[in-house]
Amino acid sequence: MAKEKSHRKMQEVEELSRLIENHKVVGVASAHKVRAPQLQALNKKLRNDVTIHVTKNTLMQRALEKCEKSKPHLKELLEHITGANIFMFTNMNPFKLSILLDKSKVKTVAKAGDIAPTDIVISAGNTGLPPGPVIAELTEVGLPTKIETGSVVITRDTVVAKKGGVISPKLASILSKLGVKPIEVGLVLNTAYDDGVILTSDLLQIDLEAVKKQFQDAYWYAKNLALKGAYPITETIGLLLMKARMEGCALAIKAVYPAKDVISDLISKAYHEMTTLSTLIEEKVEKAEA
Repeated sequence: MAKEKSHRKMQEVEELSRLIENHKVVGVASAHKVRAPQLQALNKKLRNDVTIHVTKNTLMQRALEKCEKSKPHLKELLEHITGANIFMFTNMNPFKLSILLDKSKVKTVAKAGDIAPTDIVISAGNTGLPPGPVIAELTEVGLPTKIETGSVVITRDTVVAKKGGVISPKLASILSKLGVKPIEVGLVLNTAYDDGVILTSDLLQIDLEAVKKQFQDAYWYAKNLALKGAYPITETIGLLLMKARMEGCALAIKAVYPAKDVISDLISKAYHEMTTLSTLIEEKVEKAEA
């Protein structure tokens, strides 16, 4: 029995070593609160690009030590393997993997002792629950109620838990009865080894909207600089030609140069100046006669 167990461990280490050698990226994700159905769904979704493996930390450590000669700085990953983990092997960019994992998170019911990720708000409306002991339970967690058409109704939007607060057993029970799922669960890529570089969670967690805005700002700054420097690129050539035409026309009008594009403007300008001069002459004559 002991030999069989030892043999299975050796096979597991060999399999992990093979996965490490055949992939550029080794990811370590926390298995805390991750449900088996969710892990199965994620495995199915990513199976063409990512191999997800659940194993003991000690076996993974042995596999890392075995492969450290062929993978520079791989041993540095050892210090990040603590607690319950899920290991991921891929050639995908680790930042892309982190984003995919973040998008794969799902909402689930709260349990006693969970931490509220945001303010938990119960909206006003019909709960669909019949009158009874539930009214006292709702009142106990701070929800104002009334009875309407045989059902319990919450009369106004109410915050039942602040962000960072601990969810009590009574509140967890009420949230479950109301069908509220405030807890977000999923894999979080805590650390990744990427072809010789160790990336920790603070680097892997990306605010896509913030990054998008940075690129947008950089684009507009660069475009404005190219316009001011009269640098002809695809994004500026149209505007530069328009600007050049406008400045050319303005110069032609100022110099009274009868070019095709400004001749009508010159005639309009001449006519306006003529009528202005005519008005001034008339006023002078009238004053002289008076």
